[in-house]
Amino acid sequence: MTLHSLPLFVRLNGRPVILVGESEAAEPKRRLLERAGSIVVGEDDPDARLAIVADDDDAVARLKERGVLVNAVDRPELCDFTLPAIVDRAPVLIAIGTGGVSAGLAAAVRQRLEAVLPASLGRLAEALHGARAALRAALPDGGERRRAIGAALAPGAALDPLADYDERDAAQAVLAGQPVTGVVRLALASRDPDDLTLRQARLLAAADRVTHRADVPAAILDRARADAAREQCDAPSANGTGLTVDIGMRS
Repeated sequence: MTLHSLPLFVRLNGRPVILVGESEAAEPKRRLLERAGSIVVGEDDPDARLAIVADDDDAVARLKERGVLVNAVDRPELCDFTLPAIVDRAPVLIAIGTGGVSAGLAAAVRQRLEAVLPASLGRLAEALHGARAALRAALPDGGERRRAIGAALAPGAALDPLADYDERDAAQAVLAGQPVTGVVRLALASRDPDDLTLRQARLLAAADRVTHRADVPAAILDRARADAAREQCDAPSANGTGLTVDIGMRS
């Protein structure tokens, strides 16, 4: 399945970004750029590599000729990049984009997520960052470490990110868990990824290797980690270490 756009988080602190336009649409973009720490400059700045243009199609053409990546406000067909709706639980940032198709939809999804994500999510992220050295020492194998962290972050587990973080020791919480290893076989009743159970979705997201029958849809395989090994295989897979998810469709 082809991505419409590749989401990126760009550090703009101290960097120039061009803003063209004096209309009402330009001011929110100025506030957003300043919030990101960027230096808002005019069209003639030679060092800027990004631009937001509120109301000047000629400026869009001129900037693109210079190789500047442009966001043209409310004109997605002219955009090299779009600006998502943002949920901020610093240092956790969640961006919701629609490729410029519907800013209203992105805003509605953001509002729903604001109500679901606890204010303590950022503190949990900082706690996991602070636990990195201890976890690397206790679990030197990267795959084992990732699975242990994933188990601790699972729904209802010690560090469930949708629950209020109670300031417990993150390293101890991870090491006390029991991550799933071995081969787990999933028999899917539907070709629709929205019909995956929570358990199936969690196993896919945690797997080191995904083996699958030829009839498993790409939309379901895309729910696995991008760096998980994938193999089309008609026979059951065997794997002594890590987590292998073996997927087939129910007949």
